[in-house]
Amino acid sequence: MLHLVFNEPEVALLHEVIGLDPTLEGPVELIRDDFAVGPLDELGTPEGKERRKQWWKQLLSGSPYGTERADQIDDDATVLSIKKYLDQEDSNECWIWMGQNQHDVSGYYWLTSQLRAYQGRVLILYMNNLPFLNEKGQLFYPSFLSEIRPAEFLKAKKLARPITLSEFEIDPDEWTKLCNENGLVRWLEGGKKLVSKEISCYDQEIRRFVGGDWQKSTRLLNQLHLRMKNRTGDVFLMSRLRSLVEAGVLELKGEPGGPWKELEFRQPGAFGSKDESATVEP
Repeated sequence: MLHLVFNEPEVALLHEVIGLDPTLEGPVELIRDDFAVGPLDELGTPEGKERRKQWWKQLLSGSPYGTERADQIDDDATVLSIKKYLDQEDSNECWIWMGQNQHDVSGYYWLTSQLRAYQGRVLILYMNNLPFLNEKGQLFYPSFLSEIRPAEFLKAKKLARPITLSEFEIDPDEWTKLCNENGLVRWLEGGKKLVSKEISCYDQEIRRFVGGDWQKSTRLLNQLHLRMKNRTGDVFLMSRLRSLVEAGVLELKGEPGGPWKELEFRQPGAFGSKDESATVEP
């Protein structure tokens, strides 16, 4: 069987799970793009793909990943690799592992719209509202697969089920609808229901985490990633922080297009205890 995940840390996680259960032996593939954000219009055409790539390059400017990251992503080649694997033997299967978050579900819609011909051999394992045990033996409901201990996956594998013919008919239509809406953000509203949102939908929540003292961007991004309700990637979050600076909603210390580690943010006009530029009138 071939395993497929949507987040890079989960590749190593699945290999660890396979080490615990040899019956899961097989290659692990990764869909790298985050289809929960960014333009989707005409994504099936070279022009649409190039438009999306340029959008990512703009956001990646100054990031620790570099703009070349956008050129390194080739999910179309990954899909071809999956199809080649399924074509090799009629008994070969593809297992799609999903957490309950808009990143994984968006990737699922994009992927399954291209695998309809393999109905019956494409299985899904969706951790939707399922409890797991953490390291302390307490029940919790994970949003991402990386939050689940490897040993817990041995129970989760029992959830694997073929994607139904009905799903292969309906889900591609749902993906087409999202592409036609071309919202720049997609949120998960339970189950597999995604809704299109405006690009500023995270701004209010971002502002709640920015105080009167200068905050290093790396620390701020970490806080946002851990505590936001609808979690999204750091590249997109940084783009929104920069947009809020351009709009005068936040203040920036450092060059706008400079490296992330050199940037700091705060509420405008605030003079916190750590603001070295503050002066006291006699």
